[in-house]
Amino acid sequence: MTILDLRPACRELARVVTAIGDEQLAGPTPCPAYSVADLLDHVDGLALAFTAAARKEVLPGGAQPAGDGARLGEGWRERISGRLAGLAEAWRSPEAYDGLTMAGPVELPGEVAVLVAVNEVVVHGWDLTRATGQPYDADPAAVEACLGFVASFEPPEGGAAGEPADDGGLFGPPVPVPDDAPALDRLAGATGRDPAWAPA
Repeated sequence: MTILDLRPACRELARVVTAIGDEQLAGPTPCPAYSVADLLDHVDGLALAFTAAARKEVLPGGAQPAGDGARLGEGWRERISGRLAGLAEAWRSPEAYDGLTMAGPVELPGEVAVLVAVNEVVVHGWDLTRATGQPYDADPAAVEACLGFVASFEPPEGGAAGEPADDGGLFGPPVPVPDDAPALDRLAGATGRDPAWAPA
């Protein structure tokens, strides 16, 4: 069993989150149905959900609803950063990888849940940096883990290749990216994102 260190990826996403200005919250993201605020709310929720998954806890209310920026409230930068730190810490425990756990309404092995979690962190970190014009120092080990994870199952059906991830979801139809492109560009393409995406 390999224990993934989510701390570098979570720290980088927390840095991105805290650098987002209030004036950027209404802006678009690579997830067409999500504004920056919506995606921040989604990250807030997924950090809680996958921390609970690591601890084999069930969150009140079950599944995390889709992102809604109206729920961000006060102190969202500090709150999300703290929850990302908690997420990384929870997956340092070997017990987190044992047996089955729940991620929202889905039951899956702990060793798969951690891959879903790191993929959410890395890819949505990319989304937020593209949406807000920030650099992104993605953790290379996390990116490689994500590439292996997304290569392990069939891409979503429906829609033409090259369409962006729909409804704010993590995955859309793959976007072709050269094999020799940087790993982060290949990950973006594999999850339905155009590596050259920028706000209109």
